[in-house]
Amino acid sequence: MRHIMCRKTSPAGLNKLCATGEMELKHKQPAGVIPPPPHTQAEVLSLDRRRKRYYLLFMNQSFIRRPLRHTNENFAFALILANLAVFFLNTMSRNSLYYTALIPGLIVERLYIWQFFTYMFSHSGLFHLLFNMLGLLFFGTQVERRMGSREFLLFYLTTGTLAGIFSFVVYILTGMYGVVLLGASGAVFGVLLAFAVYYPHANIYIWGLFPVRAPVLVIGYTVIELFNELSGAQSGVAHLTHLAGFGFAYLYIFIRLGINPIQSFRSGGRGGYWR
Repeated sequence: MRHIMCRKTSPAGLNKLCATGEMELKHKQPAGVIPPPPHTQAEVLSLDRRRKRYYLLFMNQSFIRRPLRHTNENFAFALILANLAVFFLNTMSRNSLYYTALIPGLIVERLYIWQFFTYMFSHSGLFHLLFNMLGLLFFGTQVERRMGSREFLLFYLTTGTLAGIFSFVVYILTGMYGVVLLGASGAVFGVLLAFAVYYPHANIYIWGLFPVRAPVLVIGYTVIELFNELSGAQSGVAHLTHLAGFGFAYLYIFIRLGINPIQSFRSGGRGGYWR
Protein backbone atom coordinates (compact mmCIF):
# COMPACT_ATOMS: atom_id res chain seq x y z
CA MET A 1 0.00 0.00 0.00
CA ARG A 2 1.26 3.45 -0.89
CA HIS A 3 1.58 6.01 1.93
CA ILE A 4 1.37 9.75 1.20
CA MET A 5 3.55 12.00 3.37
CA CYS A 6 1.73 15.27 4.09
CA ARG A 7 4.03 16.67 6.77
CA LYS A 8 4.81 20.44 6.74
CA THR A 9 2.16 21.17 4.14
CA SER A 10 -0.56 23.84 4.20
CA PRO A 11 -4.18 22.65 4.36
CA ALA A 12 -4.71 23.64 0.72
CA GLY A 13 -1.56 21.85 -0.35
CA LEU A 14 -2.47 18.86 1.80
CA ASN A 15 -5.84 18.48 0.07
CA LYS A 16 -4.23 18.85 -3.33
CA LEU A 17 -1.49 16.35 -2.53
CA CYS A 18 -3.89 13.75 -1.13
CA ALA A 19 -6.27 14.21 -4.06
CA THR A 20 -3.35 13.70 -6.45
CA GLY A 21 -2.35 10.56 -4.59
CA GLU A 22 -5.87 9.18 -4.82
CA MET A 23 -5.94 9.80 -8.57
CA GLU A 24 -2.60 8.05 -8.99
CA LEU A 25 -3.79 5.07 -6.98
CA LYS A 26 -6.97 4.93 -9.01
CA HIS A 27 -5.13 4.90 -12.34
CA LYS A 28 -2.50 2.42 -11.15
CA GLN A 29 -4.98 -0.11 -9.78
CA PRO A 30 -3.65 -3.56 -10.79
CA ALA A 31 -5.57 -5.82 -13.11
CA GLY A 32 -7.97 -8.19 -11.45
CA VAL A 33 -8.84 -5.98 -8.48
CA ILE A 34 -12.55 -5.66 -7.87
CA PRO A 35 -13.23 -1.92 -7.25
CA PRO A 36 -14.18 -0.98 -3.68
CA PRO A 37 -17.93 -0.97 -3.15
CA PRO A 38 -19.74 2.39 -3.12
CA HIS A 39 -20.55 3.76 0.31
CA THR A 40 -23.22 6.38 -0.32
CA GLN A 41 -26.75 5.92 -1.60
CA ALA A 42 -26.06 8.26 -4.52
CA GLU A 43 -23.09 6.15 -5.60
CA VAL A 44 -25.18 2.98 -5.45
CA LEU A 45 -27.96 4.56 -7.51
CA SER A 46 -25.44 5.69 -10.12
CA LEU A 47 -24.44 2.11 -10.90
CA ASP A 48 -25.90 0.36 -13.90
CA ARG A 49 -28.51 -2.33 -13.24
CA ARG A 50 -26.14 -5.33 -13.43
CA ARG A 51 -23.48 -3.82 -11.18
CA LYS A 52 -26.13 -2.57 -8.75
CA ARG A 53 -27.58 -6.08 -8.38
CA TYR A 54 -24.07 -7.49 -7.85
CA TYR A 55 -23.36 -4.88 -5.17
CA LEU A 56 -26.62 -5.42 -3.33
CA LEU A 57 -26.13 -9.20 -3.28
CA PHE A 58 -22.43 -9.61 -2.63
CA MET A 59 -20.62 -6.36 -1.92
CA ASN A 60 -22.66 -5.10 1.02
CA GLN A 61 -20.11 -5.06 3.83
CA SER A 62 -22.74 -5.12 6.57
CA PHE A 63 -22.75 -8.92 6.68
CA ILE A 64 -21.21 -11.02 3.94
CA ARG A 65 -17.95 -9.12 3.71
CA ARG A 66 -17.55 -8.05 7.31
CA PRO A 67 -13.85 -8.71 8.03
CA LEU A 68 -12.62 -10.72 10.98
CA ARG A 69 -9.71 -9.52 13.07
CA HIS A 70 -6.42 -10.73 11.65
CA THR A 71 -4.73 -13.00 14.17
CA ASN A 72 -2.08 -15.70 14.03
CA GLU A 73 -3.21 -18.55 16.27
CA ASN A 74 -2.02 -21.63 14.32
CA PHE A 75 -5.49 -23.02 13.68
CA ALA A 76 -4.10 -25.21 10.90
CA PHE A 77 -2.16 -27.20 13.51
CA ALA A 78 -5.27 -27.31 15.72
CA LEU A 79 -7.24 -28.80 12.82
CA ILE A 80 -4.54 -31.41 12.28
CA LEU A 81 -4.71 -32.37 15.96
CA ALA A 82 -8.51 -32.60 15.78
CA ASN A 83 -8.25 -34.93 12.78
CA LEU A 84 -5.73 -37.10 14.61
CA ALA A 85 -7.99 -37.27 17.67
CA VAL A 86 -11.04 -38.34 15.65
CA PHE A 87 -8.97 -40.88 13.72
CA PHE A 88 -7.79 -42.35 17.02
CA LEU A 89 -11.41 -42.51 18.22
CA ASN A 90 -12.55 -44.24 15.02
CA THR A 91 -9.66 -46.69 15.25
CA MET A 92 -10.48 -47.62 18.84
CA SER A 93 -14.21 -47.91 18.12
CA ARG A 94 -15.25 -48.66 14.55
CA ASN A 95 -18.89 -48.10 15.52
CA SER A 96 -18.08 -44.43 16.10
CA LEU A 97 -17.89 -44.02 12.30
CA TYR A 98 -21.68 -44.28 12.23
CA TYR A 99 -21.74 -41.00 14.14
CA THR A 100 -18.80 -39.11 12.62
CA ALA A 101 -18.93 -40.13 8.93
CA LEU A 102 -21.53 -38.72 6.56
CA ILE A 103 -24.15 -41.39 5.84
CA PRO A 104 -27.17 -40.03 3.93
CA GLY A 105 -29.56 -42.70 5.23
CA LEU A 106 -28.82 -41.84 8.86
CA ILE A 107 -29.21 -38.12 8.21
CA VAL A 108 -32.61 -38.67 6.60
CA GLU A 109 -33.96 -41.27 9.03
CA ARG A 110 -32.33 -40.22 12.32
CA LEU A 111 -31.49 -36.57 11.65
CA TYR A 112 -27.75 -36.98 12.26
CA ILE A 113 -27.20 -33.52 10.80
CA TRP A 114 -23.90 -33.01 12.64
CA GLN A 115 -22.39 -35.43 10.13
CA PHE A 116 -22.23 -32.56 7.63
CA PHE A 117 -19.52 -31.18 9.90
CA THR A 118 -17.87 -34.21 11.49
CA TYR A 119 -17.29 -36.19 8.28
CA MET A 120 -14.30 -34.00 7.38
CA PHE A 121 -12.49 -35.14 10.54
CA SER A 122 -12.94 -38.88 9.85
CA HIS A 123 -10.69 -40.89 7.53
CA SER A 124 -10.76 -44.38 6.08
CA GLY A 125 -7.16 -45.22 6.89
CA LEU A 126 -3.71 -43.99 7.82
CA PHE A 127 -2.64 -43.07 4.27
CA HIS A 128 -5.91 -41.19 3.68
CA LEU A 129 -5.28 -39.22 6.86
CA LEU A 130 -1.60 -38.65 6.05
CA PHE A 131 -2.31 -37.32 2.55
CA ASN A 132 -4.89 -34.81 3.77
CA MET A 133 -2.89 -33.66 6.77
CA LEU A 134 0.23 -33.10 4.68
CA GLY A 135 -1.85 -30.90 2.38
CA LEU A 136 -3.23 -29.01 5.36
CA LEU A 137 0.26 -28.62 6.82
CA PHE A 138 2.01 -27.44 3.64
CA PHE A 139 -0.75 -25.27 2.17
CA GLY A 140 -3.01 -24.50 5.11
CA THR A 141 -0.33 -22.85 7.22
CA GLN A 142 0.60 -20.51 4.37
CA VAL A 143 -3.02 -19.62 3.60
CA GLU A 144 -3.66 -18.98 7.30
CA ARG A 145 -0.84 -16.44 7.41
CA ARG A 146 -2.42 -14.47 4.59
CA MET A 147 -6.07 -14.78 5.62
CA GLY A 148 -5.58 -14.63 9.36
CA SER A 149 -6.44 -17.51 11.64
CA ARG A 150 -10.10 -16.69 12.19
CA GLU A 151 -10.85 -16.12 8.51
CA PHE A 152 -8.94 -19.29 7.64
CA LEU A 153 -10.93 -21.37 10.13
CA LEU A 154 -14.20 -19.97 8.80
CA PHE A 155 -13.06 -20.63 5.22
CA TYR A 156 -11.96 -24.21 5.96
CA LEU A 157 -15.07 -25.25 7.89
CA THR A 158 -17.48 -23.50 5.52
CA THR A 159 -15.92 -25.05 2.43
CA GLY A 160 -15.83 -28.53 3.94
CA THR A 161 -19.38 -28.36 5.31
CA LEU A 162 -20.87 -27.07 2.07
CA ALA A 163 -19.01 -29.74 0.09
CA GLY A 164 -20.54 -32.35 2.39
CA ILE A 165 -24.05 -30.91 2.01
CA PHE A 166 -23.69 -30.81 -1.78
CA SER A 167 -22.52 -34.43 -1.84
CA PHE A 168 -25.42 -35.42 0.41
CA VAL A 169 -27.96 -33.84 -1.95
CA VAL A 170 -26.45 -35.65 -4.94
CA TYR A 171 -26.43 -38.98 -3.07
CA ILE A 172 -30.08 -38.55 -2.07
CA LEU A 173 -31.13 -37.66 -5.61
CA THR A 174 -29.33 -40.71 -6.98
CA GLY A 175 -30.66 -43.06 -4.30
CA MET A 176 -27.28 -43.73 -2.66
CA TYR A 177 -28.53 -43.71 0.93
CA GLY A 178 -25.94 -46.19 2.23
CA VAL A 179 -22.77 -44.50 1.00
CA VAL A 180 -20.21 -43.56 3.66
CA LEU A 181 -18.48 -40.23 3.03
CA LEU A 182 -15.49 -39.30 5.13
CA GLY A 183 -12.28 -37.32 4.85
CA ALA A 184 -11.04 -33.72 4.82
CA SER A 185 -10.29 -33.80 1.09
CA GLY A 186 -13.09 -31.37 0.15
CA ALA A 187 -11.83 -28.73 2.58
CA VAL A 188 -8.17 -29.41 1.73
CA PHE A 189 -8.84 -29.01 -1.99
CA GLY A 190 -10.41 -25.67 -1.14
CA VAL A 191 -7.25 -24.72 0.77
CA LEU A 192 -5.19 -25.70 -2.28
CA LEU A 193 -7.23 -23.31 -4.42
CA ALA A 194 -6.74 -20.52 -1.87
CA PHE A 195 -3.00 -21.19 -1.87
CA ALA A 196 -2.90 -20.86 -5.65
CA VAL A 197 -4.82 -17.58 -5.42
CA TYR A 198 -2.48 -16.07 -2.83
CA TYR A 199 0.74 -17.56 -4.27
CA PRO A 200 0.18 -17.99 -8.03
CA HIS A 201 3.92 -18.02 -8.76
CA ALA A 202 4.73 -20.72 -6.18
CA ASN A 203 6.17 -23.96 -7.53
CA ILE A 204 4.90 -27.25 -6.10
CA TYR A 205 7.15 -30.23 -6.73
CA ILE A 206 5.34 -33.40 -7.81
CA TRP A 207 7.03 -36.38 -6.17
CA GLY A 208 9.77 -33.93 -5.21
CA LEU A 209 11.05 -33.79 -8.81
CA PHE A 210 8.76 -31.90 -11.19
CA PRO A 211 7.98 -28.23 -10.43
CA VAL A 212 4.45 -27.13 -11.27
CA ARG A 213 2.96 -23.69 -10.73
CA ALA A 214 0.19 -23.68 -8.12
CA PRO A 215 -2.61 -22.51 -10.49
CA VAL A 216 -1.60 -25.16 -13.05
CA LEU A 217 -1.76 -27.81 -10.34
CA VAL A 218 -5.24 -26.67 -9.28
CA ILE A 219 -6.52 -26.72 -12.86
CA GLY A 220 -4.91 -30.11 -13.43
CA TYR A 221 -6.48 -31.56 -10.29
CA THR A 222 -9.87 -30.20 -11.32
CA VAL A 223 -9.65 -31.79 -14.77
CA ILE A 224 -8.52 -35.13 -13.29
CA GLU A 225 -11.29 -35.15 -10.67
CA LEU A 226 -13.90 -34.22 -13.27
CA PHE A 227 -12.71 -36.98 -15.58
CA ASN A 228 -12.69 -39.56 -12.78
CA GLU A 229 -16.19 -38.54 -11.69
CA LEU A 230 -17.64 -38.78 -15.19
CA SER A 231 -15.79 -41.95 -16.14
CA GLY A 232 -16.36 -43.76 -12.86
CA ALA A 233 -12.63 -44.38 -12.34
CA GLN A 234 -11.47 -44.94 -8.76
CA SER A 235 -15.01 -45.56 -7.55
CA GLY A 236 -13.96 -45.56 -3.89
CA VAL A 237 -12.87 -41.91 -4.04
CA ALA A 238 -15.33 -39.04 -3.53
CA HIS A 239 -14.36 -37.05 -6.62
CA LEU A 240 -17.63 -35.13 -6.43
CA THR A 241 -16.75 -33.84 -2.96
CA HIS A 242 -13.31 -32.75 -4.18
CA LEU A 243 -14.89 -30.79 -7.02
CA ALA A 244 -17.41 -29.29 -4.61
CA GLY A 245 -14.52 -28.20 -2.37
CA PHE A 246 -12.96 -26.36 -5.30
CA GLY A 247 -16.30 -24.83 -6.28
CA PHE A 248 -17.32 -23.55 -2.85
CA ALA A 249 -13.80 -22.29 -2.15
CA TYR A 250 -13.99 -20.31 -5.39
CA LEU A 251 -17.32 -18.78 -4.38
CA TYR A 252 -16.07 -17.98 -0.87
CA ILE A 253 -12.95 -16.26 -2.16
CA PHE A 254 -14.87 -14.34 -4.81
CA ILE A 255 -17.89 -13.29 -2.72
CA ARG A 256 -16.49 -12.79 0.77
CA LEU A 257 -12.88 -11.80 0.09
CA GLY A 258 -13.57 -9.87 -3.10
CA ILE A 259 -10.93 -11.78 -5.08
CA ASN A 260 -11.45 -13.17 -8.56
CA PRO A 261 -9.27 -16.32 -8.57
CA ILE A 262 -8.95 -16.49 -12.35
CA GLN A 263 -7.86 -12.87 -12.64
CA SER A 264 -5.54 -13.38 -9.68
CA PHE A 265 -3.81 -16.18 -11.57
CA ARG A 266 -3.36 -13.89 -14.55
CA SER A 267 -2.22 -10.81 -12.64
CA GLY A 268 0.24 -12.57 -10.36
CA GLY A 269 -1.68 -12.54 -7.10
CA ARG A 270 -3.18 -9.03 -7.15
CA GLY A 271 -6.80 -10.05 -7.34
CA GLY A 272 -8.69 -8.33 -4.55
CA TYR A 273 -8.63 -6.96 -1.04
CA TRP A 274 -5.63 -8.65 0.53
CA ARG A 275 -5.81 -9.28 4.23
